[in-house]
Amino acid sequence: MPQWLHDGLRHVWQPYTQHQTAPLPAPVVAARESRIQLASGRWLIDGVASWWTAVHGHAHPHLTAAVHAQLDRLPHVMFGSVAHEPASTLACRLAQLLPGDLDHVFFAESGSVSVEVAMKMAVQYHLNQGERRTRFLGFHHGYHGDTLATMSVCDPDRSMHAHFAGFLPAQLHAALPTDSASLTALERLLEAHHTSLAGIMVEPLVQGAGGFRMHGPEALQHLRRLCDRYGLLLIFDEIATGFGRTGSMFACEQAGVVPDILTLSKALTGGVMPLSCAVARTPIFEAFQSQRADHALMHGPTFMANPLACAAANASLDLFETEPRLEQARALEAWFTEDLRGVETMPGVVEVRVKGAVAVIEVEALASQAELMRIGMAQGVWLRPFGGCIYATPPLVLSRAEAGQVAGAMRSMAEACDPARRL
Repeated sequence: MPQWLHDGLRHVWQPYTQHQTAPLPAPVVAARESRIQLASGRWLIDGVASWWTAVHGHAHPHLTAAVHAQLDRLPHVMFGSVAHEPASTLACRLAQLLPGDLDHVFFAESGSVSVEVAMKMAVQYHLNQGERRTRFLGFHHGYHGDTLATMSVCDPDRSMHAHFAGFLPAQLHAALPTDSASLTALERLLEAHHTSLAGIMVEPLVQGAGGFRMHGPEALQHLRRLCDRYGLLLIFDEIATGFGRTGSMFACEQAGVVPDILTLSKALTGGVMPLSCAVARTPIFEAFQSQRADHALMHGPTFMANPLACAAANASLDLFETEPRLEQARALEAWFTEDLRGVETMPGVVEVRVKGAVAVIEVEALASQAELMRIGMAQGVWLRPFGGCIYATPPLVLSRAEAGQVAGAMRSMAEACDPARRL
């Protein structure tokens, strides 16, 4: 064990970790391309792209060079009453890439905060027009973050936030409208409650940590029509799905739907720096324009639009222009589909799902997370199953052989979840 790990164990509080029973955290000392290196010198394929972020792989020279150059010029400056070139350039490029009139970019530091900003935008949008609408509708298996407001729109029964049920704002939750019955139920719910609702929050095409469920574009088209009917804002949380993860630059493109507000983070900087944003359509932005100071959006994170992070994000967008990331994501979908064929018939497996560079094996019950992670590491792959799902969200630059190695580790983990082996 490295001395720094030994010393840190007394002071570092790890996320989602019961320290009394959890194994020691893996000591990572370097990362290159699709792999992370342990203190022992061993390299592992990063099967989750460090929580969906490292779409170009780790330490891509174009990204690191951009950050180094920016570090010498302007590492940070407050963004209140200040502008700087990296943020202006990034906002313009995002506006050009995003569909429709998603033209107004509000920067923040993390995915959760960008969702909080989107929710504040929606509430104040209605308030600025004389309507008090303060509630939201989220969906079963939805996940939008771990801060207060974001927890409230996550699935209340299947998320990691059950401890805080009495502390969270009360929201509405429903099944995604994927068939006529769920669509009818949603219409009835909105008919009864739309006057109190500011908006609807959804992860398009792929739901993340709430269960890794997938749905077709028709559900998003239904939501757009319902929001238009009832005067609600449609908010797409593309923190996990943005930047090629589903096979297109943004998941909403596959549905032909333009939300009123869209949030981005994770792969925004290519996994180099924390950065997020909430992007609003022009009519939403215009509702905040007034001679009244209290009509302005009252939010301002200290490190919003950090120049280093914006430089990394601009460099990441360069790579999407010069390297075949979307084609690579679609290739991963084909490879995972092929390599996981037959897993759905294994004992204890509920379903296998693949969309773009997201592969999921849902099981009836996971073996211990520590055991499954040991299985993956023994096969040279870093995966972190949880919530009944063995999932992979690797860098988009994975080779064919590496994709097969990840799928093989997932298959071995699924075998370890056979109910007969756990008796």
